[in-house]
Amino acid sequence: MQKIKIKKLLWMLTVMLLAFNCSLLAKDSQGIWIRINQLGYAPASVKVAVLGAKMENPGVTDFELIDAGTNRSVFKKSVGKNFGAYGPFLSSYRLDFSAYKLSGSYFIKAGGAVSPSFKISDNVYDGAADFTLRYMRQQRSGFNPFLKDSCHTHDGYIVYGPVPERTNIDASGGWHDATDYLQYVTTSANATYHLLAAYRDFGSVFKDQHQANGLLGPNGVPDVLDEGRWGLQWLLKMHPRADWMFNQIADDRDHSGMRLPNKDSVDYGYGKGTGRPVYFITGEPQGLGKYKNKSTGAASTAGKFASAFALGANIYKSKEQKFANLLAQRSISAFKYGLAKPGVAQTASVKSPYIYEEDNWVDDMELGAAALFQLNKDKNYLKRGIEYSKKEKVTPWMGADTAGHYQWYPFHNFGHYELAKNASPTEKATLIKYYKDGIERVWTKASNNAFYRGVPFIWCSNNLTVSFTIQCYLYRKLSGDKTYEQLEQAGFDWLFGCNPWGKAMVYGLPENGDTPRDPHSSFTKLYGYALDGGLVDGPVYTTIYSKLTGIRLTGEDKYADFQSGLAVYHDDSGDYSTNEPTMDGTASLIYLLAARENEFKAGGKKK
Repeated sequence: MQKIKIKKLLWMLTVMLLAFNCSLLAKDSQGIWIRINQLGYAPASVKVAVLGAKMENPGVTDFELIDAGTNRSVFKKSVGKNFGAYGPFLSSYRLDFSAYKLSGSYFIKAGGAVSPSFKISDNVYDGAADFTLRYMRQQRSGFNPFLKDSCHTHDGYIVYGPVPERTNIDASGGWHDATDYLQYVTTSANATYHLLAAYRDFGSVFKDQHQANGLLGPNGVPDVLDEGRWGLQWLLKMHPRADWMFNQIADDRDHSGMRLPNKDSVDYGYGKGTGRPVYFITGEPQGLGKYKNKSTGAASTAGKFASAFALGANIYKSKEQKFANLLAQRSISAFKYGLAKPGVAQTASVKSPYIYEEDNWVDDMELGAAALFQLNKDKNYLKRGIEYSKKEKVTPWMGADTAGHYQWYPFHNFGHYELAKNASPTEKATLIKYYKDGIERVWTKASNNAFYRGVPFIWCSNNLTVSFTIQCYLYRKLSGDKTYEQLEQAGFDWLFGCNPWGKAMVYGLPENGDTPRDPHSSFTKLYGYALDGGLVDGPVYTTIYSKLTGIRLTGEDKYADFQSGLAVYHDDSGDYSTNEPTMDGTASLIYLLAARENEFKAGGKKK
């Protein structure tokens, strides 16, 4: 107990010192601020900072790039167009220094304002994806390597299933979804796919520093593949036979105060800490309390199972044939399950109406079909995938001002990309156009503000930002078209500090950046443990924030100057809507960070 108190005290002191240091990094002059990507920029990349001012005409005409070592100006340029008001700012400018390509440490000066220092270097992204994997390991259920202890080993008891009440099934493993300890196939299968795809597409950027159980020590396998396999092993338990499929473990009865997962004693009706409900997919509305979801089928979950299993089988067929065969078998049975029950399998709640209210499913079946074709070359899957792609050409949130919580999920459609790699030239061109149409819808909104922000501020806006940036990347790779390169970079920059709050949104990344200090997390709040690599939810519309229940800030709002009628963000453990890390958003970010490192690591040149 004494050790825990000392750790918490040290954590609090660290937070105070870091907050003090960060306050020294960026200086405003008469209401002017300069926002940059605190992670840094590759020499060959787009390089843009944003100046925001609390006056309509700040009188700034030029900006300078200053060498932090010599304090000498190395680049000077006009601030360009005034994009006008955005969020807390009455005027805003894009400071484009892409033409400067020399490596070093720099800061930007304009109108008396000074940005934090940042690097331009070939290796600014090196190790970032591996760093972010730390959060995934910390989220593990079953054996948790961060705690070096096990949790939720009694999961679980089948509900809604074709078995007697209180029938137990082994569903231990997987990842906790966020600060709560619920577990969803919806998010876990999507996370597993991104981890496996990161290994497939950018395997060389990942190191082998951990064993399969997450403890330190190499095992001959890149850590990202160990983590992907952890997801696959749990998914196999959630689809244990061809005619059985489960959607989630636990429900919002979990929301019973902060505690570590190995101290979880919530009673779901089976005894304190003795097991949690495991929801069988029936294809019909579910909810064990007053609230019922609007499930219409199983295909949204079945398609996610199918794609993760098929990609896993493709990776393991040259490594571990028996495991690959099992994954292939379950991929086919999951896809058939989705064919038999088209529609969505939403998550279920008991105490409140907050769920993952997914309304689309054809994108999931499209990706499942694409992955199965890549696995077994059966052209029927390719044909089915193309047909599904025509039913949802653009992920519906793109271009919209709002959407329900996880209404259109996953937030980008990987299926278009995977199909395009094997489609005919005509079909490939069509699939590329689907991506472009979605990007154009966002660009229509983004082009009107200096941050190039066209992603809506709905709950988990950072997750949407990651996904949209990935879609821009996938479009550029398929088409060779660089039209949206600045928009793609703006999405990436936003996540690492080029936003109105000047906040990098990943805990501990970069090491000396202004990253979340007080996230909504039991690990940090109760014990002062770091949440390295966790991507927090991100800003929400002020109108959404004002209607949420149970939010009480624990301290002074350090970002009060940058809150606005548009959106809010709080680095405060009392705000679960903007400052809670999520497992699936972090997994998607791992793919994006790996893509960035892979693209720029060869001598600063795009690969």
